[in-house]
Amino acid sequence: MIGNDIILCQITSQFNRDPYAIELRNEDFETGNLKKESNIRPNRIFTADKKIILYKIGKISDQKFNEVIDKINGLFKMKVK
Repeated sequence: MIGNDIILCQITSQFNRDPYAIELRNEDFETGNLKKESNIRPNRIFTADKKIILYKIGKISDQKFNEVIDKINGLFKMKVK
């Protein structure tokens, strides 16, 4: 968290052929769950004021979190052609 802003990554239940999408299932949560299997979109990161967050649905496992971080790091390391 930076000030009142938090860094977020898009999660969508829409099927997407995006090569960066990471599957997110209920088994990936330490607490909470999803209504539908979804995809984390590491190439869609953004910031928002923490005041707009209405509630938290759960906490993903450290393993899934590290998978997302690794994918984000890979995006920053990509060479522009």
